[in-house]
Amino acid sequence: MNKKIVVLGGGTGMSTLLRGLKNFPVDITAVVSVSDDGKSTGRLREEFNTPAVGDIRRVIVALSETEPLFQDLMNYRFETNSDLNGHTLGNLLLTGLIDVAGNMSVGIKSLSKVLNLKGKVLPLTEDNVILMAKMDDNSIIEGEHNITGAKKNIKEVFYKKDPKVLNEVLDEIKSADLIVLSMGSLYTSIIPHLISEDMKKAIDISSAEVMYISNIMTQPGETDDYTVSDHVKTLNSYLGEKKINVVLANNGIISDEIKEKYLAMEQKDPVPFDKEELDSMTLKVISEDFVTVEDGILRHNVTKLGLQIFSYIIS
Repeated sequence: MNKKIVVLGGGTGMSTLLRGLKNFPVDITAVVSVSDDGKSTGRLREEFNTPAVGDIRRVIVALSETEPLFQDLMNYRFETNSDLNGHTLGNLLLTGLIDVAGNMSVGIKSLSKVLNLKGKVLPLTEDNVILMAKMDDNSIIEGEHNITGAKKNIKEVFYKKDPKVLNEVLDEIKSADLIVLSMGSLYTSIIPHLISEDMKKAIDISSAEVMYISNIMTQPGETDDYTVSDHVKTLNSYLGEKKINVVLANNGIISDEIKEKYLAMEQKDPVPFDKEELDSMTLKVISEDFVTVEDGILRHNVTKLGLQIFSYIIS
């Protein structure tokens, strides 16, 4: 029987991880945060009063084993002078399925069958959640896209109203062999999973270890100047009794050309691998050169990443 891995995350980081992990003989459950409120997703949330669908779409496409053309179709973004402008076809399809099926979970399961997913996708909650943040100047900011755009240091994040986490999500956590906190936006994609007391209790009850996949680059407005250990310490402050057991971190070299490009265009810097500080903590550190560049974009090498996770879970 394959080992069960539950991945918590959202956005590009999670979908990147899943593209590599799905190639290994493991049972994958991807639990996706649904607090995004920008661009197409934000407009659909406001109009249809649904949880965020954008990250769900990305994860479904990442786990899909259909033709690449259909995957491109799901990510197709309309460029028009009509109300469709900026919307992705997959977001519209998911929103329609939610309306037809009556809730997000059933809509996702229906689409998953059509796209032949290598794994299960679950929203963290069916509630139309609003993420809040307290900043370093004690100001309170409402809405995920406003938080990341505030250009202030984040003290803590919380929900405007506590959501009800899906029972299926809690059951998957409790029966997992490994819980993976994906790379991605720390405060707006990963930590939203750890705010709920029910999630913390489920993780504590589970016999699974908790693994964190560290980001390669910092996230402007969220993790400026953070080291790998800073990411781990922040996540541990939101977890319950069980803390991170193992961290996967990049020790590869990023070229000066790529560094300068990311600093100029996105205000991102490489996350320093502070090995000595990590070694002083009660966790296992697995480091490797995970750096790869695809079409000028810095990515994790998903094959190496998937292999390290698979090797760890069967060891």
